[in-house]
Order: sequence, then structure tokens, then C-alpha cells
Amino acid sequence: MASTDSLAGRLATPSTSKADDAPAPTTAPAAAPAPSGSAPRRSGWRRTLGAYVALTKPRVIELLLVTTVPTMILAERGLPSLWLILATLLGGAAAAGSANVLNCYIDRDIDAVMGRTKRRPLVTGEVTPRQALVFGSALGIGSIVWFALVVNLASALLTLGAIAIYVVGYTMILKRRTSQNIVWGGAAGCMPVLIGWSAVTGGLDWAALVLFGIIFLWTPPHYWPLSMRFKDDYAAAGVPMLPVVAGERRVAAEMLAYAVAMVACSLVLVPVAGMGWAYAVAATVAGAWFTISCIRLYRIAVDPERRGVASRQPAMKVFHGSITYLTIVFAAVAVDPFLPW
Repeated sequence: MASTDSLAGRLATPSTSKADDAPAPTTAPAAAPAPSGSAPRRSGWRRTLGAYVALTKPRVIELLLVTTVPTMILAERGLPSLWLILATLLGGAAAAGSANVLNCYIDRDIDAVMGRTKRRPLVTGEVTPRQALVFGSALGIGSIVWFALVVNLASALLTLGAIAIYVVGYTMILKRRTSQNIVWGGAAGCMPVLIGWSAVTGGLDWAALVLFGIIFLWTPPHYWPLSMRFKDDYAAAGVPMLPVVAGERRVAAEMLAYAVAMVACSLVLVPVAGMGWAYAVAATVAGAWFTISCIRLYRIAVDPERRGVASRQPAMKVFHGSITYLTIVFAAVAVDPFLPW
């Protein structure tokens, strides 16, 4: 359900809440003690709540849910009931939060080594491993039961599959063993579109699988730039992300290949789902723009005079651009059913 640390694409910022950045509460001077039931207890309560929220990686959840509502609109060919949308988003947020919390639980040793993640609550001790395991498991079980009782069984089974792919497939099996971890583990980040589609229709069809394919092909050129930027962190933690084990030229070339395939897949949606001119134009323009940004990164990577430059600011431009691209495409998916051909 959560995009392999990625869809989040939002992981450019460490997964901490405002509470994580706050200074420890100061103690009142002995001559003027704080009255009973005052601010320090509230501050501690808020800090604890913030730590649990941070474990769910809310910025990753936000990006995942951006793809869910447009998918539901396309499946309905209009606006589904607001209750169904709310129920699906609530269950999806809980499922993604569960996967993210369990990811933090399993990867707490890695997170302690990496500068980007060393302030996560399990590393700082704000939440204990046992508390995180119970919290993540409760969210996951609750989300599956919620979908089964409130939405439908198909969505519940897909939710179970999404959590399993991310927690077992990616975090436990792939992440520490192969440089292609983010490619296959990225399937978890594609599941919200299948869940959203099944919530409306009770099943799946080819249009849903094409949407799945768009996000699947989007994941490498979204996450590898971030991995390029933080490759020293991953190397120190012993995680074989592609930018750790391969040169910038190869990474940039593979990103470009995935970007081209992604744009082609996005255009396949036009005949498969009967999309109109609004989506076709948006997908073409946004796809061309993002592909050009990948070409620019590749040119920097192959230039011997700029060796090592690609892994810094140019890579982050592609990373942020990937989020913009996905937002544009799925906004077009949402708008297109309401427009005349």
C-alpha cells in the first residue's frame, strides 16, 4: 500500500513530525512550579501522538491517496458516493500507515545509520519496537476488516496483498538483497489504484491494470533520484540501491527507459478506458516534460567534466518533477470523465 519508501516520494524530508523537531519541554523554576494539569503534560501527550503519526509517514500516504480518488472517479465515470470515497480513503490511509509503521519497525537498524532517517521515533526511542509492532499490526488488521465490512471483500483482499507486498516482499526480502528492490517492491505503491477501482466496481478490469502499470513504471524514475542523492547513506547501511552499486550513467539511462515506458503506458489508457482529449493532452505534455528532465539528467551523468554532479541537485529536480508529473496525470484522470469528448 505504501510505495516502497518511495511514493512518498515524500521521503526527501525525514519522516518526522513537528513534534520531533520540538525542543524538550523546559522545567519551571523551583520558585514558580507549574500548576498541576498544565502545559508539560499536554506537550508530552502531543509529542507522543506526533511520534506515532510520524511512524505512518503521512506525506507518503498523502501521495498514495492522490491516485485513489481519480481512479474511483474513472471507475464510476462520474463522482462516486461521498461515503464510499471517505470509507476507501480512511481504510487506505490505515493500510498504508500500517505498512509504513511495520517498515520502520523492521528497518530500525538501517534508519539509525542513515542521516535521512535517524530522527525517526523508533531510532530516538520515542516509540518502543513493541509499541510500533502492536500499532502497525492493529492498523493493518483494522484496515482489512474495515474494507471487508464497509466497502467490499475484493478491496479487503487487495489491501491485504498490498501490505504483504510492502512489508514482506519489499522490506523483508528485496530491500537488503537486490538493486532491483524498488522496482518489484514498488508494486505495493501501485495497489491503491486497484483498491480504489475495486471499491467502486467490486472487481478489476484492463483500465485499472493500466493505471497500475503507470505507477509501477513511474516508481524507479521517482525513487532512484532520491537514492542517488542519499547513496552514501544507503551504502553505509548496506542497502544495495541501484545508485549504490552502479554508476550515474547506468542509473540515469534506466530512469530514462522507465520514463519512456511510463509515458507510453499512460497513453494506452486513452483507448482502453475511452479517455477524452483533456487526459490525452495532459498525459502527453506532462510525459514529454518529465522525459526531457530525465534526458537532461542523463546528459549530465555521461559528461566526464560533470562527474558526480548528477547525484546532487539535478537528481532532486527529477525527483520533485516526478511528483508533479503523477499529480498532473491523475488530476487529468479525475477531470476527464466530466468533460465532453
